[in-house]
Amino acid sequence: MLAPKRAKYRKQFRGTIKGLASRRLDLAFGIAGLKAKESGRLTSRQIEAARRAMTHHTQRGGRIWIRIFPDRPVTKKPAEARMGSGKGEVEGYVAPVKAGTILFELGAIDRQIALEALKLAAAKLPIKTQVVEK
Repeated sequence: MLAPKRAKYRKQFRGTIKGLASRRLDLAFGIAGLKAKESGRLTSRQIEAARRAMTHHTQRGGRIWIRIFPDRPVTKKPAEARMGSGKGEVEGYVAPVKAGTILFELGAIDRQIALEALKLAAAKLPIKTQVVEK
């Protein structure tokens, strides 16, 4: 699964994901892509599940570009812990995604297979998405 190799600070605030994306708006590499229609946070597990679904459907043909990276740590306190005593330990990493961001791209493969693979990947994600073509 995706995770940063190192970080300047181990824990971060949650923050908010407001507005529309201003970058990663258009296809840069492939012939088809998956675009986020709403904002949200995608975990490294969800990104990996979508990648595996696309790879399996294309029978390891073509090329897949993952345009997002989970670099924000998410913390969680242990079950039945008392209030206070600081922030919990890092549980995993998420990628904050704004509406309009291209998440995945597929190329070097038949157009129809690429569109089907992206639909399968969209089913693995918790946000609404749209398949876009060049």
